[in-house]
Amino acid sequence: MSILTLAFDADDTLWHNETLFAVTSEQIGALLAPYADSDNLHRRLVETERRNLRLFGYGVKGFTLSMIESAIEVSEGRVSAREIQAILEAGKKLLAHPIELLPQVRESLEGLAKKHNLMMITKGDLFHQESRLAMSGLGDLFSAVEIVSEKNAETYRKILRRYHLDAEDFVMVGNSVKSDILPVLEVGARAIYIPYEITWELEVAELGNPDPSRCRRCQSIAEVAGTVAEFFQTV
Repeated sequence: MSILTLAFDADDTLWHNETLFAVTSEQIGALLAPYADSDNLHRRLVETERRNLRLFGYGVKGFTLSMIESAIEVSEGRVSAREIQAILEAGKKLLAHPIELLPQVRESLEGLAKKHNLMMITKGDLFHQESRLAMSGLGDLFSAVEIVSEKNAETYRKILRRYHLDAEDFVMVGNSVKSDILPVLEVGARAIYIPYEITWELEVAELGNPDPSRCRRCQSIAEVAGTVAEFFQTV
């Protein structure tokens, strides 16, 4: 068997992310309470983010711009410059927030790197994700890092071609069924799903009942090594 390549998502697979967005959304919701209740504001934000993805992409900057747009909409243009400034400051705090690794991430990756080739494949703003990776201290464990605008089957096919990888020897590990699991299975590779406590609405998808020889669910990254071993005992 060839050397296996294990690719890891970053946000909410290696470090906390969505919980920070949730806290920030609550803070901005309180700020904008005079204009809209929290449910209405949240609904508007998700709709605006969906509409803006093709323009702003994923990440904090797109979130911040979409939140400002949502604030203008729900307030019917009455939102003040002071309130917009507060939204901008909340976005800046998100960008500067220190990395908090999920439990057992470092030791798990260090162990896996002794046997396998490790990659990172993540969505988001290039500058911010590069900064997060540098702050995480995990960079030396990855042979390659791909920060992409979208994770779909064609993205994974391009990565496999770029690094001359066989889909049969490739495993993706991540928390998003939509981005880390379904498109990977579509290209004929394997996937390990590690759910996070919060899933962003735009990443929600049904996993269904995938072939257990191609896709498994783990409770933590510490289970990845054993799951990979089980995958390749059956081929």
